[in-house]
Amino acid sequence: MAKKTVKTNAVRIIEQQNISYELLGYKTESGQPADGISVSEKIGYSAECVYKTLVATAGADRYYVFVVPVAEELDLKKAAKAIGEKKIEMIAMKDLLGVTGYVRGGCSPIGMKKWFPTYMDASAETLDFIIVSAGKIGMQLKLAPKDLAKVCCAKFIEVV
Repeated sequence: MAKKTVKTNAVRIIEQQNISYELLGYKTESGQPADGISVSEKIGYSAECVYKTLVATAGADRYYVFVVPVAEELDLKKAAKAIGEKKIEMIAMKDLLGVTGYVRGGCSPIGMKKWFPTYMDASAETLDFIIVSAGKIGMQLKLAPKDLAKVCCAKFIEVV
């Protein structure tokens, strides 16, 4: 019998919205997350088109999602200014699952437990496609940036 592909919340949501995508898989070391550069190498795509999902907070249940290139770092000061906050900081890793429903290395901007304001780095707007987590370690989604922005209600801003 053929092995059935597991569908994550992220995959279900983009399928419900009839968004064109490609599912990419890679091997992991006993389910442990890999850094973004390693993921790009494992799936055979340039790091410039692979993006990571980061979650920041301005305190008191004010969370923000940022989608940035894996080889770059989120500029917290620039991001805070762009979204109208005085200061933001990355959420504690121990809080990621409870806030988003996703684990480190498998955090997708699509299908979190609750919707949070989402921002994609402006660099994504110039690409034909980007690759983001499909919501599980070892699974990535390849789709058009405008489609990802649509499904996440995301805005393009400069944050790196």
